[in-house]
Amino acid sequence: MSKIDIRPVKLPDDKQETANHAFVRVRSYLAEHQDASQMKVNVQDAGDREPLTLPREAVELLASLLAHLGAGRAVSIVPSDAELTTQQAADLLNVSRPFLIGLLDAGEIEYRTVGTHRRITASSLLEYQRKDDHRRRLVADELTQLGQEMGPI
Repeated sequence: MSKIDIRPVKLPDDKQETANHAFVRVRSYLAEHQDASQMKVNVQDAGDREPLTLPREAVELLASLLAHLGAGRAVSIVPSDAELTTQQAADLLNVSRPFLIGLLDAGEIEYRTVGTHRRITASSLLEYQRKDDHRRRLVADELTQLGQEMGPI
């Protein structure tokens, strides 16, 4: 695998409204054409060219991208088979590199070694994140249940 650049993209404040407007239009189009597996997009600067045909999944991803950018969030697109360095993986999880190394050594996240370096696939990282989020929700639900059983103090 080649090294991947995962720097997030964040729109300046003055462009967020444009992203929000585009998101509303794309979402509306998706809702109106629920059975379409492909969608044609007219590009204004294309002159006499035919419309651009996109798979529905790409348009749905575009809608999600526009929603996040319009809300002022930074966004990165990482292929699921991309191999990340430990620093890139730590940055995506928003943890320190030593903490991530501990997770790798504990077997919480799958990785492989290339020479002396660890490489983590984005899919392994996302699987860990999904499981960790699920565990956190279960603990939060349990705490809520305990709080309800105890009643007001």
